[in-house]
Amino acid sequence: MRLTILGGGGFRVPLVHRALLDDARRDAPGRCTELVLYDTDSARMAVIASVLGAQAAGVAGAPAVRLAAGLDEALHGADFVFSAIRVGGTSGRVLDERIPLAEGVLGQETVGAGGVLYGLRTVLVAMDIAERVAAVAPDAWVINFTNPAGMVTEAMSAVLGERVIGICDSPVGLVRRAARALGVEQAGAEFDYLGLNHLGWLRSLRVGGVDLLPGLLADEAALATFEEGKLFGARWLRALGALPNEYLHYYYFRRETFASLREAPQTRGEFLDRQQGDFFERATAEPHRAHELWQHARLQREETYMAESRAASGGWQRDSCDLDGGGYDQVALALMRAIAGDESTRLILNVPNGSTVPALAPHAIIETVCDVSAKGAQPLPSAPLREDQLGLMLQLKAVERATIDAAVHEDHDAALRALALHPLVDSPAVAARILERAGI
Repeated sequence: MRLTILGGGGFRVPLVHRALLDDARRDAPGRCTELVLYDTDSARMAVIASVLGAQAAGVAGAPAVRLAAGLDEALHGADFVFSAIRVGGTSGRVLDERIPLAEGVLGQETVGAGGVLYGLRTVLVAMDIAERVAAVAPDAWVINFTNPAGMVTEAMSAVLGERVIGICDSPVGLVRRAARALGVEQAGAEFDYLGLNHLGWLRSLRVGGVDLLPGLLADEAALATFEEGKLFGARWLRALGALPNEYLHYYYFRRETFASLREAPQTRGEFLDRQQGDFFERATAEPHRAHELWQHARLQREETYMAESRAASGGWQRDSCDLDGGGYDQVALALMRAIAGDESTRLILNVPNGSTVPALAPHAIIETVCDVSAKGAQPLPSAPLREDQLGLMLQLKAVERATIDAAVHEDHDAALRALALHPLVDSPAVAARILERAGI
């Protein structure tokens, strides 16, 4: 099986490779035998190839790694395509976060004005990739990692239909932590999760037909043992009656997170821009140490994840069991195995709504629990959304749709609408100034 990763010079590519090596050690049926990397930054791709080479040392049956010189070459013959691009690089993310902060509103990579700016820059590139996949590898399945994942998956689905599926590691991490707090095995649990990417809620977690989530929400000590419990606090979680995705902290505690971001010496984008720049520079100079340097940088990256939200909720360190970095890569490989081997599994994915949320169009991309097989991913029936949940989803879906329209049609009114209608942007005048600062 041939897997192509677009954005092959990305910092998290070794996590996917690490999961592929686990398959090789188990001699898993249908495992990946060739990994093709493509990136517009060939120097970074060469560094990542050095990391992969060190990881694969001594692993029998490790997939052969090939670097492609062009997009069509990378896509040709692919069975699966992982799209993990970052249009504008980390320097673009710095601007996405700093420009809104300068206008007094929250700046974050995928949430708020920063997410809209990132989407405006990314949508057309993602659709161009979808067009090339349709032309060069029409039988391939595309698994989209590129943020903002829901918006980008919806744009690509206009070309590829249900053959593009978006993934994120936040929901699976939430379920894993909730199950651990309850003392149950995640593999034996059934769960109801619904929303949009970076805007969803875990609303039940059943074992043996019994929903254990109400008991967890009532147990203040248990809630204090995991990230979302500490992030949102027991009182608010009891009021919600659900466990929110960690990114909802930006919405529910917007004043606190904005103050934390404004007071921080650097944004997350600035930290990653500096850290990754240093890693690639050092690894280029010392390729024999590339894997060691990557491991150190990866751990630091995980330790500082969502640091501003943790600071806004009292300040606390991430649990050691959440620092392994095995999240989205495991979801992607499980998805790939299910489709390739027709081994049905259940995963939380970004897929077309169908009739799951009646208030949304059937083609709208939502994030929910799906049955996955060789036929693709099918959303499971879900309980109705509460009004507050549905209201946020509808407003954010309008923002996503306006962002896509603005990018595809170069529609400045749609861009203004996307920013001004976002619940974390409080004024059309502010939205206009953000667009002007961004040169849009």
